[in-house]
Amino acid sequence: MNRSELPTPCFVVSEAALRQNLQILSGVSQRTGCHILLAQKAFSMFRVYPLIARYLSGASASGLFEARLAHEAMGGENHVFSPAYTEDEMRELVQICDHIVFNSFSQLERYRALWQESGVSVGIRVNPEYSTQQGHAIYDPCAPNSRLGVTRANFRPDHLEGVEGLHFHTLCEQDSGDLVRTFEAFERRFGEFLPRMKWLNLGGGHHITKPGYDLLALDELLLGIRAKYPNLTVYLEPGEAIALNAGWLDTTVLDVMDNGMHILILDASAACHMPDVLEMPYRPPLLGASEPNEKAVTCRLAARTCLAGDVIGDYSFERMPRVGDRLTFGDMAIYSMVKTNTFNGMPLPAIALEHENGDCELVKTFGYEDFKGRLS
Repeated sequence: MNRSELPTPCFVVSEAALRQNLQILSGVSQRTGCHILLAQKAFSMFRVYPLIARYLSGASASGLFEARLAHEAMGGENHVFSPAYTEDEMRELVQICDHIVFNSFSQLERYRALWQESGVSVGIRVNPEYSTQQGHAIYDPCAPNSRLGVTRANFRPDHLEGVEGLHFHTLCEQDSGDLVRTFEAFERRFGEFLPRMKWLNLGGGHHITKPGYDLLALDELLLGIRAKYPNLTVYLEPGEAIALNAGWLDTTVLDVMDNGMHILILDASAACHMPDVLEMPYRPPLLGASEPNEKAVTCRLAARTCLAGDVIGDYSFERMPRVGDRLTFGDMAIYSMVKTNTFNGMPLPAIALEHENGDCELVKTFGYEDFKGRLS
């Protein structure tokens, strides 16, 4: 199938771009001995899990369903972290996961009998109390009164029997310098416990495949940890880096309006199909378009939902777009795909895979039953 034959809206993932990212990540593993996992919260298109499994050590999950998906579709190591688990979840997780990370010592002790009997490797998430976020407090696990991770003041060395790992996750779309500084803060608070551990998980948020990322500094940090703590296996669990710039969202112009400026009504929605545009907020890249007023005509791109603020952004074009034109938003494989919803009864975008020979495979389509079946 040709790209132009795909329905819209449609997420299109590039097999070639995905492989390029995976080769970069695999290179880090080969040079440093670290294990890299796919963080499924960012990207869980299991159609490409066999490809990912050729380059990474496994996957990490944020709960039972992601852990089950990795168990069924990925193979390799299967790690899970959640701020809290139910007993029913824990009974299944100890059967399908290799590593389980607890967010508190109370949860660790509540399920001690289950995880000890199963033989799964368990760890504790800690809070190094070192913020590196710039202007995005919603993504800062080290903010005051954070619910994520045990602070040093609340750490319980007397409950470490059977605990084999420590975990921290504080980054979001950041370079290796922030990781280096965070590790230094972590080591000051928790380094005394590393000699008795088998593994250390440095979490996600590492923009490893972004152009300009300092790979040398990352390698030096990982090799330094390995030299200082030779018994530790070090894990990274990026999500965004795996599918960064590896997918698009194709959309069609349904109508053109004017109310002080040109407004394009699309079949794609920020609220339903790319909610991070409103949450972050950010302005997604659009193929062939520029910043407002840089080109001949400036338009506001908006959705057909009833939400007045369902606006994707303002862009300029060489010519005025017309009804029926197809537009392509970039970097849409990560987070957008996993966060879609059917507010207003909006149809979910189709999902396609562009193979390395240019052929497109329509992987999944959604219809009325997908909307209907969610609520009754």
